[in-house]
Amino acid sequence: MNKTYTIGVDYGTLSGRAILVDVFSGEELATHTTVYPHGVIDNQLPSGGEALGMDWALQHPGDYIDVLRHSVPEVIRESGVDPQHIIGIGIDFTACTMLPVNDKGVPLCLTEEWSVHPHSWVKKWKHHAAQDEADRLNAVAEQKGESFLKRYGGKISSEWMLPKVWQILNEAPDVYEATDRFLEATDWVISQMTGHILRNSCTAGYKAIWHKQDGYPEPSFFKALDPRLQSIAHTKLRGEVVPLGTKAGDLKWDMADMMGLTPQTAVAVGNVDAHAAVPASGVVSPGTMVMAMGTSICHTLLGEEEKFVEGMCGVVEDGIIPGYYGYEAGQSAVGDIFAWYVEKALPSYVQEKAHKQGVSVHEWLEEQASQYAPGETGLLALDWWNGNRSVLVDTNVTGMILGLTLVTQPQEIYRALLEATAFGTRTIIEAFEAHDISVQELVACGGLPQKNHLLMQLYADITNRPIKIAASTETPALGAAMFAAVAAGEKKGGHSSIVEAATKMAHLKEETYHPNPEHVRIYDDLYQEYRRLHDYFGRGTNDVMKRLKTIKEEATDLNIKKYNE
Repeated sequence: MNKTYTIGVDYGTLSGRAILVDVFSGEELATHTTVYPHGVIDNQLPSGGEALGMDWALQHPGDYIDVLRHSVPEVIRESGVDPQHIIGIGIDFTACTMLPVNDKGVPLCLTEEWSVHPHSWVKKWKHHAAQDEADRLNAVAEQKGESFLKRYGGKISSEWMLPKVWQILNEAPDVYEATDRFLEATDWVISQMTGHILRNSCTAGYKAIWHKQDGYPEPSFFKALDPRLQSIAHTKLRGEVVPLGTKAGDLKWDMADMMGLTPQTAVAVGNVDAHAAVPASGVVSPGTMVMAMGTSICHTLLGEEEKFVEGMCGVVEDGIIPGYYGYEAGQSAVGDIFAWYVEKALPSYVQEKAHKQGVSVHEWLEEQASQYAPGETGLLALDWWNGNRSVLVDTNVTGMILGLTLVTQPQEIYRALLEATAFGTRTIIEAFEAHDISVQELVACGGLPQKNHLLMQLYADITNRPIKIAASTETPALGAAMFAAVAAGEKKGGHSSIVEAATKMAHLKEETYHPNPEHVRIYDDLYQEYRRLHDYFGRGTNDVMKRLKTIKEEATDLNIKKYNE
């Protein structure tokens, strides 16, 4: 029998990556990345118009198709694989990344009529301008005693579908009326590949308050939010919700031709990046938390029953692996914090030293920071540069570094930022374990674990848990390829289930990071200080961060008004 292959495409924040994988060995034969030409749009639309407000983060849907146009043919060319032997393709996405489309499935931003209107564009996951809508939604849900709220840790995030939709309705009712459906970007890309609009159960469950048994909230809840939203579940959020691994259809002829594939290629329904990474890390049963570590961290965990945890992003039946409840939590900035420090706040002499040694700035900082003992820097940071996703679910809190002096060194600040993100992860783990959801070990995947050994040792020491590392450098894309093998099915040379695919295609590295008992003791003390700061600034004792942000918003709005005049 001929070997069979699948392709997985991982849509990240700034680029999309395609990999071509052997269905039975998991060998990754080729990888290619396409950088989004328009990146993250947070200042002004490509089509012109007024300046965007604070906390906006948009994207161009054409960039997603560019990934298919460039990266898929490239991995086929590089691997030398006959397209006849490529049986399936799957994708994953950052989420919630949503867009309004018309009745032909065309994004409104790509139409002449709506191209200059900001609300017609893709709203990226880190679009936080719908915080007011999220706050009102949570208040109404709590007042009405809505049962769904506890499945999301007590709060719906501004990053999710409904607050973003409501923001559009409030600020651009004409865009809302022109919208036939609001779609997750992952579902929209699949619709372009197959001609079929299907909603995957992962994004519907975690990001749009859909439940396998109950569906969407009752119309009475939407009416209580806003009478204009009463029928939204049956109109603009309509569409069949299907399980992960479902075959959405075969590739359309034009898309197959563009990508260099055959029209017989099976297309799996869309997925969320971090959730696809779970089976790609070999995790298909409870007890192990998977950390998808990149610009942010998504923490995922499997359970045998539905429990309710403060600040979790959601618990969804079959949301990650069929037969289990999938739990999600997260930190909204991790790698982004380190990148901010290197790009925006680092003295130039550090870059010069790194250049002379022939290493990257991050490598230089890691090597220097690793020479300090726990607590030696005298610094402590809160990891809220992009708000707090779990457990506070609050995008209005901000970052902080405590303990700076005139002799503080750049590498000390760098280490404090690494430690802060690990403290944030420990907070999430303790929230789960407080509700009898065991976290025995950690598996890390994504770009950061492959590059920063100090970071992973800090996570082991601060969480006091062993950490294994996924072998693949592209675990979300590998997971998407695994679900593509399931969508293709055994008869086509694929797999019967994602569990079977994981046993064949997922691999871990041999190295494991083990906690250092001496370091664990010191970090236990530092963590208690972190939690004091966490609760003081995050739970209402001192809302200075929010007051500062309000002042900033008022000043920013004034400047934008002057600019637009």
